[in-house]
Amino acid sequence: MNDKNWVAENGSGELADAMGIEFLEYTVERTVGRMPVKGNRQTVGFLHGGAYVVLGESLGSMAANLHAGPGRLAVGVDVNATHTRSATEGYVTGVCTPIHLGRSLAVHEIVITDDQGRRCCTVRISNLIKDMPSR
Repeated sequence: MNDKNWVAENGSGELADAMGIEFLEYTVERTVGRMPVKGNRQTVGFLHGGAYVVLGESLGSMAANLHAGPGRLAVGVDVNATHTRSATEGYVTGVCTPIHLGRSLAVHEIVITDDQGRRCCTVRISNLIKDMPSR
């Protein structure tokens, strides 16, 4: 299932937009996005560690919501990141794949690499899936 229309209809969120995150691929099995390093650096010129987490959480949450389906909502309950390399220029790309897709819980791993394909960060996010609240 590829549902780029879901992103077009719902947007990617104000923070993801402000950080320049682009969604490149969007399915339940694999979600891919990239983000520019420029504009998201910390004071010494490295991509900010929190920026990696924003990219990972954006991809994982979007994938979990696609898995949840109509009338349901995925909300993050845990996120962690291990930083293994610093990107200083170009783009970083996150590839999100599911570890567990259940009725009430979705867990995803997001591997983030630099333009040379070197792993910079690994993010894991767990999302609680629940019924959409009534308005």
